[in-house]
Order: sequence, then C-alpha cells, then structure tokens
Amino acid sequence: MSKIKTVYVCRECGAESPKWMGRCNQCGEWNTFSEVQIAAKAPSLTTSVTSETSSFVRPMRLSDVTVSDVSRATTANGELDRVLGGGIVPGSLILIGGEPGIGKSTLVLQMALNLPQKRVLYVSGEESASQIKIRAERIRSQGLDNCMVVSDTSLDRIDEHIKNAQPDVVVIDSIQTVQTERVESIPGSVAQIRECTNILMHIAKSNNLPIILIGHINKDGQLAGPKVLEHMVDVVLQFEGDRNHMYRILRGIKNRFGSTNEIGIFEMLGDGLREVTNPSEMLLSQFDQQLSGVAISAAMEGVRPFLIEIQALASTAAYGTPQRSATGFDVRRLNMLLAVLEKRAGFKLAMKDVFLNVAGGLRVVDTAVDLAVAASILSSNTDITITQGICMAGEIGLSGEIRPVTRIEQRVSEAAKLGFQHIIIPKYSRSVSFSKSGIEVHQVMRLDQAFRLLFA
Repeated sequence: MSKIKTVYVCRECGAESPKWMGRCNQCGEWNTFSEVQIAAKAPSLTTSVTSETSSFVRPMRLSDVTVSDVSRATTANGELDRVLGGGIVPGSLILIGGEPGIGKSTLVLQMALNLPQKRVLYVSGEESASQIKIRAERIRSQGLDNCMVVSDTSLDRIDEHIKNAQPDVVVIDSIQTVQTERVESIPGSVAQIRECTNILMHIAKSNNLPIILIGHINKDGQLAGPKVLEHMVDVVLQFEGDRNHMYRILRGIKNRFGSTNEIGIFEMLGDGLREVTNPSEMLLSQFDQQLSGVAISAAMEGVRPFLIEIQALASTAAYGTPQRSATGFDVRRLNMLLAVLEKRAGFKLAMKDVFLNVAGGLRVVDTAVDLAVAASILSSNTDITITQGICMAGEIGLSGEIRPVTRIEQRVSEAAKLGFQHIIIPKYSRSVSFSKSGIEVHQVMRLDQAFRLLFA
C-alpha cells in the first residue's frame, strides 16, 4: 500500500508547501493554501525515460519542424467560432467559466445540438438526463439524435463512457463536480480539480478528442480551483453579463489556437441564446424626443467596434454627502473624471449626486468612453440635450487633454455605418483619411473644445 502524505497547495499558482502558510511565497496571495493528501512519489523521471527509449524525442532545428494545417470543426455559431478562432480544434481542452445562471450550460448544449455530423457526449454532474432533455427541447427540437447524455461524476466511469460511445466532442458540466479515486479529497477541491483536469487533458491529446469543460467562478470573479487549471487547458473563455439584462459577452482569456482580442455577443431569449451580429443597433435606444444626460460613444471590445449609450444623472445631493454610483463602468475612473471636470473645466460637481449607467447591461473597460461619460454628466447637470447624430471617442487625461485612442478608423466607420453625421475624436490620432467615410470628423485637443462643439 502506497504511503499517503499531506501537503498544502496554493489555489492561485499551484505552489506546494509542507506546512500551512498565511501568504504564498510564489504569488504573494493571502489565505490561499488548502490541505491536499497525495500518494507516494511515482518512479523517477530517469527510470521512466530509460525504460521507454522509443518515446524519446531529440531536439531539432525550428526550420526543420513540419506544420500541418489544423482542421477546425465549426459550431454553426458565428459568435462562438469568432472567439474560438474559427472553430474547435481536435484534441483541444476548452474551459468555459461564468457566474451561476449566466447561461454556460445553455451555450454549450446549444452548440452540441448544432454541431453538424458530430456525435457529442454530454456528461453532467449537476443535472439529470431528463432535465437536460427539457432544456434541449426548449432550445430546439432537432439534433437530439446526435447528442448523448449521461449524468455521472466519477472520472473512471466517464472514461469508460468515452471509450464505449466513441464521440467526436465531449462536454463536462462541470469540472468542479468530477472526482477520481486516485485523490482522497472531496469534489471541487484543489487536488481533485487538478488531477481530473490532468487526466482529461491526457484523454483529449491521446485520442485527438476535443473536450469542453464548464467551470464555476468564485466571489472575486475568477475561475474556481487552482490557477494552474488555466495553464493546463488550451482555451479559456469567460461568459459575462448581468442576469437582469438580456445581453451576454463571451470573452477569450486564453487561446493557443487564435487571438484573445475577439468577443462574441449573445442575447438571452426564452428559447436560448441568439447571436447579435450588429450589437450597435441593439444597444442604442430609439426615442423620438431628445433626452438630457445621454451621449453615444464609439467603443471597442477587443478588435470589434460598436456604439454604446452612456446615461448620466447629476442632481443636488439630498443628504449632504454626494453619492457616486456607476453601472457597467469603473466607479474609480468616474471619480477621476469628476475631479478633472471640477479642476480643469470649472464645473461645480462637488455637491452633486452623480449616477452613471451603460445601457444594455454591458461592462465597458475601454478608456475611449471617457469623453462620452463627461459629456453625459455635463448634459444632465445643465439639462441641455446633445444633438442627435453625434458620437464621440476619446480618453481624458488628468490635465483635461483628449488623448488618442486605438483603432480610430474602425470607430469612425462603425459610426458612419449607423448613420451618424458627426464624430468627435482626439486631434493627435493616427493620421488617416476619413473623406470616404461619409461622416464629418471633428478633432479636438481639450475638453473645452469638445464641449463647445456639443453645446454651442
């Protein structure tokens, strides 16, 4: 019988320690060590290499390495294929994470039912087969014959299901519920997640079988389990959004077979997720009358441009201490912009309640929306509407200057495509020709110049 020993493993970086420590020496995080029981060490590396001389690989010149074209399997979902880099690569290990109830299982099941001429094995450790059938019928009534379902949490039995069913794609929902008898700990622990993922990676690579893992996230918004889990898989996708709104964003965090700058946008409906091919038209409100406190910004998510509506409300503080609240925008950056408006532009906002909202429930991290945020706050404070047909893009510096932003050509083209007549951009942006865009471009250096164009 092998000897069992206890070590402590950091959930963030996977570092091991013979005793518990409050702070990890590798990553510097606090209170991340968990107790793990492991068996005795396996045979040494030297013994295994010498006993298997046939698998020994000699170094070779990079110029002599042959590369074959990767045949990707399309998912019949344009937004998902965009984020994956063109489709699913055979033998890849894909991890999809997100908050509970955001739609991870719906997205993966919808993909499994739409895969053409592919046999999919859907392994669920959280739902029964009848529950999966009810969701599948709600999503669509066709493609049920190509999808096999099983409710199991034992990794050894899952391996047997894979050998017997011979699927083309395997879905594990979720990795936190899977356990193996090789590790003596509860499901969802650091040791179980790491060992199960390691075994699934071996199954995927040895059988050239793509495996999709669904993972939970913790209260900090990070994928639950050890950080080494993200290093082991080939692709990490984050499914984001507010459950109170209909829009969802699929963002690539890691992708060994494509770019991580792509995002996919979906709309949650009663019959599943629908692709949003033109998010700009969906995120802009259509009103016959103009409203104060509303500004349109040309934002970027990865390499994808779209127009978003920024809404602001500035009113006198009712309880003495002014409130600062932002939905879909960093509240610390909002405080910085308010300080710039107070110091550099001369607007008295110190005793004002300021509430900011990004329409559609999206969360924006692009600094090019700074100009629209400032314009919407000023519009609400003065109760003056911004003329329709004007959008803007620009980062605001601490001195009140309008700083250049990236991919300005794509932002201008997106605004022109949606019928906007004017766009305000930084003056020192990359020198390109906007004459063919069909939109009047106004280049400004400072906040006061932009405000004169908006409220003159």
